[in-house]
Amino acid sequence: ILRNNWGSKFDALISSRVKAVAGDISLENLGLNDSELREEMRKKIQIIVNVAASTDFGERYDDALGINTFGAFNVLNFGKKCDKVELFLHISTAYVCGEETGIILEKGENLKRRNDINIFEEKRLAEEQLSQLQNQCIPDKAITAKMNGWPNTYVFTKAMGEMLLGKFKGDLPLVIIRPTIIASTYKQPFPGWIEGVRTLDVVLVNYGKGKLTCFPGNLNSALDVIPVDMVVNAMVVAMEVHYAQHQYSCETIYHVGTSSKNPLKFSDLRNLVHYYFTKNPWIDTNGQKVEVGKLVVVSTIHRFFLYMKIKYVLPLKVFYLINILCCQRFEKIYTNLNRRVKFILRLAEFYKPYSFFTGIFDDRNLVGLQRVAEERGIDLAEFNFDSRSIDWEDYIMNSHIPGLLNQGLL
Repeated sequence: ILRNNWGSKFDALISSRVKAVAGDISLENLGLNDSELREEMRKKIQIIVNVAASTDFGERYDDALGINTFGAFNVLNFGKKCDKVELFLHISTAYVCGEETGIILEKGENLKRRNDINIFEEKRLAEEQLSQLQNQCIPDKAITAKMNGWPNTYVFTKAMGEMLLGKFKGDLPLVIIRPTIIASTYKQPFPGWIEGVRTLDVVLVNYGKGKLTCFPGNLNSALDVIPVDMVVNAMVVAMEVHYAQHQYSCETIYHVGTSSKNPLKFSDLRNLVHYYFTKNPWIDTNGQKVEVGKLVVVSTIHRFFLYMKIKYVLPLKVFYLINILCCQRFEKIYTNLNRRVKFILRLAEFYKPYSFFTGIFDDRNLVGLQRVAEERGIDLAEFNFDSRSIDWEDYIMNSHIPGLLNQGLL
């Protein structure tokens, strides 16, 4: 949009206003060894926006801790040294709430058992284990996360990051944006843009290709999906409002999602994707249309694993024995089937906290931000983050899935 508006002057505009600096948020002073550069940044920076994160649910614990928890802490400490800084905007996730149910408020103190977690001790233990195991992968720390009420190390380390920011921010105004499940753009820069296959899309992609026929979940659950451009718009408006009124609040949290005002039910999504791929079937590598049935949704995770065991795992073990008796004649077929079953089981394990989630994210603070923005004359049609404006059928059928196809992600 900026390039279209500025035309041939665009490059000069960016060069005059943007300076890219390579750094590492897992290090003190962001890994910036150039003292003159640090001094220049210290004198000029007025707003800090921290979007750096590892979003991999299966990330190694020490890496996730270094980026999502202590990375945020390092950026905060750098920001507090800046002479003119008046706002710290941090991007978190709504799921730092853990596995709560009911209405989830926009409050920092809602984090589960925050007083029972010694964050610095967590860091010491991770470093100790890493040192002992040297180049080996450290054990899966999802167990630690689950013991403390979070489903995986991603949301656990993001929650601890919020805890550190809240405790050590001092007088620096802090704004935390908590998006829910981020999906492709609704309008800007054009409908359906996305980079990479994200959380929701992994399920859609494999369903469309005929690789996923069943999944665990609650059909009545609201899949709290939010288009990425609405998240960005909320960030821009929050920066404008809070920077202009830096005493507006010392710490404010915004949930940016849809479950409160315009929920997308699991059952509705299942119907929409079935309708789409029935009308527009995927063409496989042999040029054949892939026919899909309606996704079988199993109501409990235990029933799902039992279903998978009876229908796929046990027959696969029989096929394994047949393959051995036949001198590995069916080795390639067995390997592909085994890989597919393991992938589905892993996918179900990763996403069960979201497919069964029954919480509703309160967004009263976000409604208040809209009101203040309107009073300040901000064009909320241009910077729209009102989830009520989303037409789910039109978005899924005409923007989101076609966007995956057009970018070669499906």
